[in-house]
Amino acid sequence: MRNIISKTSAALITAAILFCMLSVTVLAAPAAKVDNVNPWGNGGQITLQLSGCSGYGSITVTVEFDGTVKSASGWGFDSYKVEGNRVIATCSYSGPNSWGFDGNVGIQVEGSNISGARLISIVGDGSSGSGGGAADYTNAAPPDGPSRAHVDSVEGDDWLTTDGNKIVDMNGTQVWMTGCNWFGYNTGTNLFDGVWNCNLKESLEGIANRGFNILRVPMSAELLLQWKSGNYPAANYNQAYNSELNSMNSLQIFDYVLDLCEEYGMKVMIDIHSANTDAAGHNYPVWYTDRISAAQFEEALVWLADRYKNDDTIVAYDLKNEPHGKASETTHAIWNDSSDAANWKAEATKVAGAILDVNPHALIVVEGIEIYPSDISSNNFTSQDDKDYKTTWWGANLMGVRDYPIDLGSETRNKQLVYSVHDYGPLVYQQPWFDGGFTYDSLYKDAWHDYWLYIVEENIAPVFIGEWGGFMQGDNLKWMEYFRQLIAEQHLNFTFWCYNANSGDTGGLVQDDFKTWDEAKYAFVKEVLWMDDQGRFIGLDHAVPLGSNGIALSDWSGEIVNPVPAAGSESEDAVTEAAASEAAEVTGVPVAGGDSDGSGSGSSGSGAWLKVVLVVIGVAAAGVIVFMLIKIKGLPENGSGGGSKEPDPDAPVVVNGYLQKSNTYTPRPVYSNTAEARKAQELKEKKKSEP
Repeated sequence: MRNIISKTSAALITAAILFCMLSVTVLAAPAAKVDNVNPWGNGGQITLQLSGCSGYGSITVTVEFDGTVKSASGWGFDSYKVEGNRVIATCSYSGPNSWGFDGNVGIQVEGSNISGARLISIVGDGSSGSGGGAADYTNAAPPDGPSRAHVDSVEGDDWLTTDGNKIVDMNGTQVWMTGCNWFGYNTGTNLFDGVWNCNLKESLEGIANRGFNILRVPMSAELLLQWKSGNYPAANYNQAYNSELNSMNSLQIFDYVLDLCEEYGMKVMIDIHSANTDAAGHNYPVWYTDRISAAQFEEALVWLADRYKNDDTIVAYDLKNEPHGKASETTHAIWNDSSDAANWKAEATKVAGAILDVNPHALIVVEGIEIYPSDISSNNFTSQDDKDYKTTWWGANLMGVRDYPIDLGSETRNKQLVYSVHDYGPLVYQQPWFDGGFTYDSLYKDAWHDYWLYIVEENIAPVFIGEWGGFMQGDNLKWMEYFRQLIAEQHLNFTFWCYNANSGDTGGLVQDDFKTWDEAKYAFVKEVLWMDDQGRFIGLDHAVPLGSNGIALSDWSGEIVNPVPAAGSESEDAVTEAAASEAAEVTGVPVAGGDSDGSGSGSSGSGAWLKVVLVVIGVAAAGVIVFMLIKIKGLPENGSGGGSKEPDPDAPVVVNGYLQKSNTYTPRPVYSNTAEARKAQELKEKKKSEP
């Protein structure tokens, strides 16, 4: 008995020590990484990625702007206080913007002479009493592949091709792609931005219900390579609003996104917005960086195209967003027949061919560059003088198509080629053609025809407008009206920029809460959404209507398309993991109970010591109970009298505070076509009915 008491006492003391250690919540210092700084004179914006904030009661971020700050707003914070040229933004764990903890947040100001911004500090205060944070499924088991087995959908009947300057279905019927952009898969959110404050399913359904028949999805090559290698960076979203995502890793969530788009009759265009995962990654002029090589850029696209080669929800691949750079800049994209590493025409041709090798039915979307020589015969990108070039928006200079058109090797493959440009108004950048006033005719002559519109008018190929949009005010609204007129007159395919509320120089289709639509902007864009004469939105899926207010393509055209047979699956090669991202961070001094020890970590204050006292009392009480049990029951000294119950495999599992059906993710079966899926379902029903 004495031996038992000694052992029990030792165990209780050890338990008391462990409980005390665990009860004192020690929080690491919060940190913030500057994703992007975007000043525009009378205003500016800084976006930040917060980390290490979970567990604090509140987070306070201080930023400083160059210029005069009059007012401040943003997303991810509860309050914004202006002190001189600084903004102090605070977010409470118990407030409406608690999703900002460990999320992508932003501060935007109005003022004058705004030319830059920087992060000053980030400080955590108090305790939330909860770990919180984004779900992390980095090490989750890799999914077997996407499932596309909706009852009404038919795989392989919605692939698109071209006829002259038109995009057509496989029957040759002209379609009109009228969609929008939703970014986030390029920024480090590893999901659409804004799902930190909205429901993913409801948002996608809302986009379809309002008549957008295609969604352009900006992504990074780096994220695709991570997925390919079996690494799934955590998606940042509001777990309370999106509990159905909590058992999925980021790639599985992307498959779920495609399921939803298919369910709502909406198609997808993938846009490689940047090589690196970085909210400001699109500012780098070419498709390769110090972290992602040109070969890895190609590898990422081919892997994605191969994975979804039998899924006609993804109908197009925009190879690279906005290649650019001026002649005077060290790195800049060019367009000619050279073997220069920065020759975008050559790289696009190579990557397009590799994609069509695995999926010959995908549309290949190729953007332009920024500059083209005024006289190609005397200056084939050899001059470093910017005055020797015609310059326009990033990715919008397709003058080289006349001299060096892309050739994909056959007439059939060339029919999968679509050129693409982006166009904006003076609030994004004051281009020369905006100086001194402008008209529709002056824009046609100075900004559109020679750079890219000739491709449409000469019936060379379709031109897809990947981005256009902006704030609806002053000359910017005037430009938007003229560009909408051009879209309507030329029947140009487009995706509007953008759905996101957090696009600093354009705004979005939704407001800061990512739930409330900007009805004025939507009404403006609605004028050029594809509708029939009864006002019903027309989708690009032949079988599934577009949202709740639209019709399927076959309902409009009266034609049914025979599906393309599924391609055979091939094994995937391993990929070398991309080098880890290096980014400067500002780490705040945590506050424990209102005081700071300056050590880079803190406690939850006096509440922690109360926990210690309670734990010690509890352990002492437990000791008395154990001692009494020993006296009464006469437990054997070797401890063999007790038994352990095997865990119930059917017991409910709680993950991140949400009840799960099981403790593992079971990928849905992959069927090569709908007939096979229906056959499997019939067999399943038959087995259910058997005694």
